[in-house]
Amino acid sequence: MWIFVGKTLVAAMTISFCSWLSNKRPELAGFIVALPLTTILVLLFSQAEFQDPNNSIRFAKSIFLGVPVSMLFFIPFLFAEKLNLNFWTCFASGIGLITIGYWLHKSLMNFFMTQT
Repeated sequence: MWIFVGKTLVAAMTISFCSWLSNKRPELAGFIVALPLTTILVLLFSQAEFQDPNNSIRFAKSIFLGVPVSMLFFIPFLFAEKLNLNFWTCFASGIGLITIGYWLHKSLMNFFMTQT
C-alpha cells in the first residue's frame, strides 16, 4: 500500500508542479512536460515493483511506439487558426485521432512483438 501512496505522491507532485509552472513560464512547462519524465518514473516504478525485465522491456517498446502515435492528438491544434477551430473542436478532434492512433499502436505492437 505504501508503494502505491509513494508513487501517487511523486506523480501528483510532478503534474502539479508542471501545471503551476505553465502559468508562470509556459514554454518551460511545455518543454518539461514533453520530456519523458513520466515514462522514466513509470518504468522505474514498474521494474522496482514487479521485477520483470521482459515485461519492462515490452512496456518500453510500447511507449516508444506510442509516443509518435500520440502526436496525432495535437494535429487539430496545429491547424486551429487556419481552419478557424475553437479549443473544444480541436480537443474533440484530437480525441478522435488518438482513438484511431490506439488501433494503429495496437497493430504496430502486434507486428513488432511477433518479430522478436
